[in-house]
Amino acid sequence: MDKFIVGYFVFRLEGKGLYNFPTGTRYEGELKDTMFHGTGTLFFPNGSKYQATWENGIATEGQYTFADGLEYKEEGWEYCDGYDRRFYTEICNGLQPAGRSQLTNRVPPREIPEGCYDCGDGFYNPISRVIIDYNLKFLRNADDDEHDWIVKTCRKGWDEIVGPQPQLTT
Repeated sequence: MDKFIVGYFVFRLEGKGLYNFPTGTRYEGELKDTMFHGTGTLFFPNGSKYQATWENGIATEGQYTFADGLEYKEEGWEYCDGYDRRFYTEICNGLQPAGRSQLTNRVPPREIPEGCYDCGDGFYNPISRVIIDYNLKFLRNADDDEHDWIVKTCRKGWDEIVGPQPQLTT
């Protein structure tokens, strides 16, 4: 088999190979003319993976598996629907006792740096508007829409004391 190395990449023109993306994603599987072709798996930095059959670089069929082992299904998907909002780990291991609610699908949840948010693929600093991955490497800058969504919906790295609100009189 012909193979050559360029930077992070090891190319095999035909047969099995490995391709490391700068984002931390890697492909392991069959290649043809340096394209994904045959069976192969994309491994993502968050621990999830996509196993697929590829044809000239395009996935023709595949299975996505989340980092916690949950397999995505296009039909009959019942996880986190409007009726059952449990985390997958709660479905597998049962609910936590009262007072020990599970905040995320990870047990224990990630420690969020002070002043930041956990936005699902990393930590977001609303002052610098920078998102870093969980290994503290730069991912991207947030635009206005993403900033608003993160601030409105994501877990914070600090506690806020919420007490009774004063009754406003008119």
